[in-house]
Amino acid sequence: MKIEKATEADVDVLSQMLGEVEAHYGGPDTQADPEQIRAALFGSQPVATVLIARADDDVLGFASYSFLWPAAGADTSIYLKELFVREPYRRGGVAGQLMEAVREAGRAAGCSRLEWTADVDNPLALDFYKALGVQPHEGKVFYRSTL
Repeated sequence: MKIEKATEADVDVLSQMLGEVEAHYGGPDTQADPEQIRAALFGSQPVATVLIARADDDVLGFASYSFLWPAAGADTSIYLKELFVREPYRRGGVAGQLMEAVREAGRAAGCSRLEWTADVDNPLALDFYKALGVQPHEGKVFYRSTL
């Protein structure tokens, strides 16, 4: 067996296989848009980005995110991996501004949604996400909102 990175030459076969994946999970066996695949896999997006919140010389917190593919069909989603605000700056709107910056990054990249998880034993985070108006998915604490 040989494993290699996909190249642009693989776009058509990836499109076919995504149709097969959709069919496997009960959807239509329809090929994905090759241009979406090309943009998602071979575009100029980095694999991860960190946003830092600063006030003057103080670093207040950060958010890290990556792009995930495929989301639904051949769409791209943005995945929030970490959201952290330092103790002295919590409850001051920093987390909300970081979340909005991640949302904006997703919009700018053409993502269809923002996804993240949270620990079930972190009630402050769960309350924060609930205040954003996003409902958890069943089975685990998993959030998704449109961009």
